[in-house]
Amino acid sequence: MSLWLLNHFSTFTLAVVAVGGTVLVAVAGSVLLRRRYPSVARGEHNDMVGVTLGMFGAIYGIILAFVIVTLWTQMEDTQTIVASEATDAALIARDAAAFPAPVHARLDASLSGYVHAVVEDQWPRMRAGHPSYGATESHLRAAFEALQTFDPKSGREEVFYEEAVSHLNDVASQRRARLTMAGQELPPLLQALAFGGALVLVPLTFLYGMRKLRVQLLFVASVAGLVGFSLLLVFVLDRPFAGELSVSPAPYREGALAQYWTRGSDTKMEWTMQVSPP
Repeated sequence: MSLWLLNHFSTFTLAVVAVGGTVLVAVAGSVLLRRRYPSVARGEHNDMVGVTLGMFGAIYGIILAFVIVTLWTQMEDTQTIVASEATDAALIARDAAAFPAPVHARLDASLSGYVHAVVEDQWPRMRAGHPSYGATESHLRAAFEALQTFDPKSGREEVFYEEAVSHLNDVASQRRARLTMAGQELPPLLQALAFGGALVLVPLTFLYGMRKLRVQLLFVASVAGLVGFSLLLVFVLDRPFAGELSVSPAPYREGALAQYWTRGSDTKMEWTMQVSPP
């Protein structure tokens, strides 16, 4: 459900619903409570409610801060993984220029197929929460086979061959890390703590009575707005590949990899002819 909302609604729309809805419910609840229990407006229990609200608010604030920082760090780590994978693939493309033409062509075609599969096939799967190794497996295997069957003859070829093998191993490692990140989400216990805590904190503000209704509503709406915005951050950061605030596949289209998008159709056809059985 969360992935569907992230992929079908803009962050602005989600913010209006989350923050505006939380504030609206809080204001309505506060007004209804004052009408049902007029003694609340006199603040007879403000001392007890204030202590409870302050203690609970501090604990809940620390928990929310921890969750948001953790999710933001996860988002940054995912961006680093994607950038590193694209960089390693681009370095292989540059190293391949030192190899004989047949090896260069095979490696170039497999890299082209790989970056196209990542962006056009694997990325939509990750956005939907269903990462798959199979989307890029054949292209990565073809790149390994191109290097495994190549026997460098000169010192120059050996140097670039070692670099290409190292970078290709890194691509495989970063791919696994990227797909692992795509399948991660906030543990159910932390989700219950983050969203369930709001169901306790916001209603507590209803009990803190003030004589003037406008002042009390301003107090309740401020707390509810802050809680709603914090929960929105938790919601949109929980899935690094879904929604508007997500990791972009742009690194696979830039630098040395840009050539595979300007001549992508020719390279794909070449790769298909090379890997297809006679």
